[in-house]
Amino acid sequence: MSQLYVPANDPIVLEVLSAYDFPATLMGAVRYGQGHINDTFCVICQPQEGDAVRYILQGLSSAAFPHPEELMENFIGITSYLREKVIAQGGDPLRETLSLVNTRDGKPFYTDSNGKVWRLTPFIENTDCFQSATPELFEASARAFGRFQYMLQGYPAETLHETIVNFHNTEDRFNKFLNALMVDKHDRAKDVQDEVHFVLDRKADCSVALQALRDGVLPLRVTHNDTKLNNILIDRDTHEGICVIDLDTTMPGLSINDFGDSIRFGANHSREDEKDLSKVNFDIELYEAYTRGFIQGANGGLTENELKYLPWGARLMTLECGIRFLTDYLDGDHYFRIHYPEQNLDRCRTQFKLVRDMEEQWDAMAAVIEKYAK
Repeated sequence: MSQLYVPANDPIVLEVLSAYDFPATLMGAVRYGQGHINDTFCVICQPQEGDAVRYILQGLSSAAFPHPEELMENFIGITSYLREKVIAQGGDPLRETLSLVNTRDGKPFYTDSNGKVWRLTPFIENTDCFQSATPELFEASARAFGRFQYMLQGYPAETLHETIVNFHNTEDRFNKFLNALMVDKHDRAKDVQDEVHFVLDRKADCSVALQALRDGVLPLRVTHNDTKLNNILIDRDTHEGICVIDLDTTMPGLSINDFGDSIRFGANHSREDEKDLSKVNFDIELYEAYTRGFIQGANGGLTENELKYLPWGARLMTLECGIRFLTDYLDGDHYFRIHYPEQNLDRCRTQFKLVRDMEEQWDAMAAVIEKYAK
């Protein structure tokens, strides 16, 4: 094992690799991907004949996920359920959902000598993971996330653990903002009064989706909660989204939030920290492309009220994200990594500009939903 290639000859990675039986000669592991939360490696094995066999090895961040066993319980339940659905529909479960490789002693994950949880999954070959979208890719990702909702519509969402408590609880985000504003530990509130009043003026909005859930208007669903393009594997031959990945934040939630987070991320052409707000614009055509794909992928699995509330998902996820950036700025930039002093403030302003654009195009957004919900 000591002759394997492992970054910096990391003894923990070597320990984890030794916990698994690999079907071919193990060559080593290299850091992989652009994620900032978990430790991710591509593990490479070479059989005597043929192409290399690859796996993805991930060490779960204890800072982000303080209860990794609960996270893995969610992961196992969801992927097992999806595998049965894929097989029933004549699909390929090795390509259309993630699956776990058991350790030598038959366990679905390994806990290292420092208490960190690791999992090993087969590498899904002949796919790409993109960081930026063309309209065609954006729509393909929408079909994949819509299908994720369709496939999991029968899963008992209430049985899932909240891996990050109150993650998309917009009321709680608003209250945390109020607390940061009241404490104002870095004396920054006086310089961001426009942004502060923007949030205060939209207090009622923060309760729209949650009240609809409480009233039974919107159903509780299994939701991914990080529906960016780079969490879809795109098949190189069909150019369709074939597998939803990064299931760590999959929890009970609202389908409109998954839809909305994609719109927040993808239906504009600016950087998240763009200083020139004239360059930050909500793109109704990209919104339409994503809506078309999402509804198509959901295949009739969304209720009439869920369809009606989809624009609220876009507006609220964007507002919530802006509130989080502003809260972190007031708190002293402890949560989001920054590269210059006012980056969180710039991030906040881009989100609020998108919210304004959505408010101005509200009727057009509703018309798009009506067009494809028929």
